[in-house]
Amino acid sequence: MTIPRLLAVSDLHVHHRDNRAIVEGLQPTSDGDWLIVAGDVAEEIGDVEWALALLRGRFAQVIWVPGNHELWTRSKDPVPLRGEERYRLLVETCRAIDVLTPEDPFAVWDGAGGPATIAPLFTLYDYSFLPEGTTTSAEGLEAAYAAGVVCTDEHLLYADPFPDRAAWSAARIAESERRLAQVDPDIPTVLVNHWPLTRLPTRVLTYPEFALWCGSERTADWHVRFRAAAVVYGHLHIPRVTWEDGVRFVEASLGYPREWKARDERNGTTVSELLPRQILPAP
Repeated sequence: MTIPRLLAVSDLHVHHRDNRAIVEGLQPTSDGDWLIVAGDVAEEIGDVEWALALLRGRFAQVIWVPGNHELWTRSKDPVPLRGEERYRLLVETCRAIDVLTPEDPFAVWDGAGGPATIAPLFTLYDYSFLPEGTTTSAEGLEAAYAAGVVCTDEHLLYADPFPDRAAWSAARIAESERRLAQVDPDIPTVLVNHWPLTRLPTRVLTYPEFALWCGSERTADWHVRFRAAAVVYGHLHIPRVTWEDGVRFVEASLGYPREWKARDERNGTTVSELLPRQILPAP
């Protein structure tokens, strides 16, 4: 009999038909499998609900954190809420289908590789992952614009009621630190965030200026401070495993069809062989 596992996916982007088909094919291998979904399920709340409800019907527990795409507000969006209001509606949508969010009590994985406190986080970014040769966020953004590397968030991700995304990020980081400080210190954690918690994963970006929209230097030591057994993230669309301070960091993205199809062709693999990624027990 297959032992229950803690699994993870990210960046499902189900508005793409090929990605939607992959989500429809995701299955547990045990009745006790849990699934982490680390953001960027979709841009419209209806699509987010569809995907998470489908997965919740199959997995014993589903844990979601928001990515930047869930927080976008387009002019023709059927749900025109922005910023914090949009996030809160996403949380309520998840709660209605029994999916855990960063606003809910942290669950404890008691299966193989556990116990471990699963800590879903929502930190955004504060423009502190600066491009080389810059020393301030303003200089970094100027360099990014000059290079033609500008995240769509600048046009679609609103921070209401905060003055800007950096201020919203500061509030989210403070709240996450407060909650993590209350976790049982005798139990390791699995930290889950859409954006990387450290700068290292961004070092392989084709366009290094994009790191500005990828995290915060304020979270760089969280995997040590909060005793992480593993860290799960997405956003970069570069699925891989790295190690920092003896902690395993898993980028669990599917990504856009043009990306995963090219990976499959290069590596002689299929998405179904790689996703979902196993977090615990450590493979």
